Amino acid sequence: MFLSDDRCDYRGARVKWRPYSLSAVCIMQYSLGTLALLAVTVAAAPACAGSATVDDRSLASGGSDWPGYGRAFDQQRFSPLAEINAGNVGKLGLVSWLDLPHISNVATAPLEAHGVIYFAAGYSVVHAVDAASGKLLWTYDPKVTGFKMRLAWGSRGLALWHDKVYVGTQDGRLVALDARRGQLVWEVDTTEPGDIRYITGAPLVYHGKVLIGQGGADFGATRGYVTAYDAESGKQLWRFYVVPGDPSKGFENEAMRMAAATWTGEWWRFGGGGTVWNAMTYDPDFNRVYLGTGNGSPWNRKIRSPGGGDNLFLSSIVALDADSGAYLWHYQTTPGESWDFNSDMDMILATLVIDGQPRKVLLQAAKNGFFYVLDRDTGKLLSAEKFAKVTWAERVDLATGRPVETANARYQSGETLIWPGSLGAHSWQPMSFDPKTGLVYIPGRDVPGYYNDKGIDPKTWQMGRDGTFGVNVLTDDAPPDAGQGWLVAWDPLRQVQAWRLALPGVISGGTMATEGGLVFQANAGGEFAAYDARSGRKLWTFDMGVGGNAPPITYSVRGRQYVSVLAGWSGQAMMLGSLSAQHGWVGREHPRRLLIFALDGKARLPPAAPPARPTPLAEPELTLDPIRVERGKKLFNHCVSCHGLGAVAGGYAPDLRASSILTSPTALDTIVRQGTLESSGMPKFAELTTDDLEDLRHFVRSRALAALAATLAR
Repeated sequence: MFLSDDRCDYRGARVKWRPYSLSAVCIMQYSLGTLALLAVTVAAAPACAGSATVDDRSLASGGSDWPGYGRAFDQQRFSPLAEINAGNVGKLGLVSWLDLPHISNVATAPLEAHGVIYFAAGYSVVHAVDAASGKLLWTYDPKVTGFKMRLAWGSRGLALWHDKVYVGTQDGRLVALDARRGQLVWEVDTTEPGDIRYITGAPLVYHGKVLIGQGGADFGATRGYVTAYDAESGKQLWRFYVVPGDPSKGFENEAMRMAAATWTGEWWRFGGGGTVWNAMTYDPDFNRVYLGTGNGSPWNRKIRSPGGGDNLFLSSIVALDADSGAYLWHYQTTPGESWDFNSDMDMILATLVIDGQPRKVLLQAAKNGFFYVLDRDTGKLLSAEKFAKVTWAERVDLATGRPVETANARYQSGETLIWPGSLGAHSWQPMSFDPKTGLVYIPGRDVPGYYNDKGIDPKTWQMGRDGTFGVNVLTDDAPPDAGQGWLVAWDPLRQVQAWRLALPGVISGGTMATEGGLVFQANAGGEFAAYDARSGRKLWTFDMGVGGNAPPITYSVRGRQYVSVLAGWSGQAMMLGSLSAQHGWVGREHPRRLLIFALDGKARLPPAAPPARPTPLAEPELTLDPIRVERGKKLFNHCVSCHGLGAVAGGYAPDLRASSILTSPTALDTIVRQGTLESSGMPKFAELTTDDLEDLRHFVRSRALAALAATLAR
């Protein structure tokens, strides 16, 4: 199914090809796991990757392409294409697909420019694909290995500029590739020696600069920052720290001096947090960059800032001069953040008529459940209302811009149950804005959060020894009814809901709006759907054969409009125990693939495995030790992001309760401590002892026996 073309040179770092004896056929071989020779037909040659460039002009308008993460600088995820519209979307059909059998994570936003789709999947493996035929052109594998493989979020996007593709790797490198051939042009390590920073978000490009932030605040002592590099050479141009460092070492700028006055104690020992792991928006009207900043490290403010304080610039929208990185203004959505309520959600630029005057505004549906409208010039809060279930705060006071918190929201009594929880009312899956309807389409959810810091003494707590959150983390299974996902159409001008549709589960994909009066979204139940943008009426659906949480794109090639989305159950969506597993997307049995649609498409996907649930294995010869079970439960925190809460897997990684590996201490040691499956995506945990592995084994076997007992009781 893969196409080559003798008019394009695909002999990149990850692609080799040679002519076959038949003139109409080529054999392409590419180094991606165990994939081997792939026969292809050259009936309709693809556009040469990199045959035209992406620049400020194309990123300002987007045109008929999708060259940026949000299509254009405004991040609206709105396309002016209308060939596919509310009147004919029922004729939309599959044109082609590309299977990705050895890629674990496809929760990523693709780009398209000049007839080529680019996306980074799994451990930041970059793919270039013909945008009309779905034929693979090249891949580049940055070879992520080691400790940071344990952070299973995967890449969420990349960037294009001139003739290059930019991707941040999970081990913290920023990589520039030749867009035509997939060859490495330059790479730079954006992290500091020995730190926990990693990259999952898309870089931001403008004016010959490429900007990147990192994640890491949930995994160790991390101080957030963003760095701008020269897009041609990789030379560092400027860096902006989000939170202040050790005052005794001085401050990088006056913004850090100002921010330090809002912290207490010795916060710098814990890093502070504030990582920019997702949201960055460039504003050409003001030549500014807006950063959506992260949560505190640790979450619990009682530890990192025991005397209180707002802890700037955590959970904020920060405006910087795009050329120098100098601080301009900020608005903090969650002062003194204590719940993982980061503001790393996407930020849309729009013009709204307010009090009879056009106003340039910034829109964000934050994780904390409030929808914010800010003046882009001054950073002034114009309005803020709840778009989801919110109990941690009554409202946002427009006079002060601060939330009015409810009693015990900060778990002053040692525990609290609030909405939303750390999953947020909206996370990284991007929303879209239709300037014709005036509505924002939010992939939202209602999921509560339980916070407990009983027994934690801020004076003696140590990151690493006592965890990283500063609260007692639950590893118990999350039941299927623990939350509800929604597609919400929100009027940002009136700050009211226009319509709302319930979705399967809690984590579905980002949205896309079009001039054709449509909203597209993939959901956790395996459905890719198109809705009427004004009413929310479902107009078209396609069974992907697997759940999805990636955002779709649309573009035109040779005058024909296409819609494309990555299908696959991965990332955060698979770690929530039974809340994830309810959909039945089991391990590696269900596909990961790129899907391409157009009007009158006639292609048919091969049959997919039906949804299923693994059967836990019994091990009657093992007598469970309650002490080992309890120790193993704590150790299982290492495993949750892949193997699920309560050892209930909900995605790509195997369900350990059903794995025979867990019945053999020797096999478990070979895989976990010795790392024999590291090349297949299973990280090595050499620091664990044989006793640790036995504790883990007892915990997982206890979960298997509990599941078997529950089945017999029904």
